[in-house]
Amino acid sequence: MKATPESLSEEYHQSGAWSDVPLDEMFRKTAAEHPDRLALVDAPDRATWTGGLPRALTYAEADREIDRLAAFYTTVGLSSDHVVGVQAPNTVDTVIAILAALRTDLIISPLPLHWRQKNVLEALNSIGAKGFVAADRVETRDVGVAARDVAADLFSLRFVFGLGKDIPDGLIELGPMLAEMGDELKFTPSERPDPADHTATICWSRSGEENVPVTRCHNHWVSVAHMIVQEAHVRDASVMVLPYSLSGLTGLGGGLAPWLLTGSTLHLHHPTSLANLAAHANEVQADVVTTPGPLAQTLDRKLENTKTTLLAAWNIAAPHPTTFVARRRLIDLHIADEFALVAKARGPSAKTKATALGKHSGPIGCESGPALLEIAVTDEVEAQIPTLLVKGPIVPDVGWRTINGDQRRVRWEGNGFLNTNIKVELTDGGIAGFGIPGHYALGTGNLETVDVVYAGYPGIREAAAFIVEDPLLGARMYAALVPEAGNVPDAGAFFAYLDAEGVDLAKIPHRVLILQSLPRNEDGTISRERLTMRTQRLPAAVA
Repeated sequence: MKATPESLSEEYHQSGAWSDVPLDEMFRKTAAEHPDRLALVDAPDRATWTGGLPRALTYAEADREIDRLAAFYTTVGLSSDHVVGVQAPNTVDTVIAILAALRTDLIISPLPLHWRQKNVLEALNSIGAKGFVAADRVETRDVGVAARDVAADLFSLRFVFGLGKDIPDGLIELGPMLAEMGDELKFTPSERPDPADHTATICWSRSGEENVPVTRCHNHWVSVAHMIVQEAHVRDASVMVLPYSLSGLTGLGGGLAPWLLTGSTLHLHHPTSLANLAAHANEVQADVVTTPGPLAQTLDRKLENTKTTLLAAWNIAAPHPTTFVARRRLIDLHIADEFALVAKARGPSAKTKATALGKHSGPIGCESGPALLEIAVTDEVEAQIPTLLVKGPIVPDVGWRTINGDQRRVRWEGNGFLNTNIKVELTDGGIAGFGIPGHYALGTGNLETVDVVYAGYPGIREAAAFIVEDPLLGARMYAALVPEAGNVPDAGAFFAYLDAEGVDLAKIPHRVLILQSLPRNEDGTISRERLTMRTQRLPAAVA
């Protein structure tokens, strides 16, 4: 299924930004040319956070598994453009499941790991998913059991597949199934025209008040990969370490797509600590490591190989990029939720430059290359903060055929730009990254929507969510609660309430403050900066 208008698709092909090679074909090409090259490697501690022992596959071994699983998908009745949800952590099995689906012309909808059953059910129902791939567990959460319950409530969901070791009854175990099939089932690829123009994924924007389905074709992802690979000078057959789950622009665009484009070795990592990430990268002698931007300076000191390239991912909830002299090549990835990404090398200066308005060219990083992204902002209106506008070959299509996109705040403007509704700060030379620190909560939308969730707790008069810098995660969310007169809220009961309500795990605060009133700005809005200052006692870069 194609979602991009034919006129735009033709323009991108003529510019050289788009090609006719889909993602799974990139993998197949590397497997044919370098069958014995190591393709995928699990984290050595895999068994501590999900089921199954660590695996490592060459390109030839992985290609055979992808073919077998693609044949199995077809045999059970999944066909072109059926949507399959995926909620699983960074494992070899997850990557195989995704690539096999793409090889079968299915559309993958990767779901955030922190989503609860309620979020998963709403998302899969809204896009008419036919299948669901879920891990047995992620740390202490029984994701497989939740997936089975989703299937019981969702009529359209015909197949629920399980990855891992302890798969609950009701799920089809993919591992044993593939082992039993061996090479009996043969996969025959389709011959549909313009394969790279067809929709590959439906990811989920989480910067607004609701989860918005965001569709990308294979060429969208390849364009993102070109921007990163060329700016970071990533060589073919590199060793890459990825600590981001494959559920959005950071993990798929910053990890999976560059891996496929360069035929590299992908070491999958589940983040538990910065020390663990550094040890993993040092052990495999990584050429490229992706890290949350706020942790880049600390990780830079812990890495042993001075030739390792750091990809520092700055999302819209992150503080402004820090100023420091890196010991190695540092590439800032400025990520506008699921809508756009800009990769910029730091260069000799310790400071990050403003993200320029206008066209950002690639893939060769010069003006003669095709423009992969064009950035603008909405017109300045008194008392209104401008929002980010984007267009170009990396910008996705918004909405889905079962969704009424006209009612959503993310929309296409008459001038061809996508209005992301992400607030930005104008500065000399452009904008100060994507998003304004303190306005958004990581992975959950703007903070005003989280305020409403916290204020729903009985006996609370008003509440506010705010962000505090954290040396481990970069930033954590806190809650400030103002009780009604005569009420003394209990923090433990508050957390139990959020859990019972099935609140998205990313909205659970790290700590709770009980206040007599919330600090206000002159215009009456909540002063989140003053709330942050009460906690971290430092200049509030994130509020």
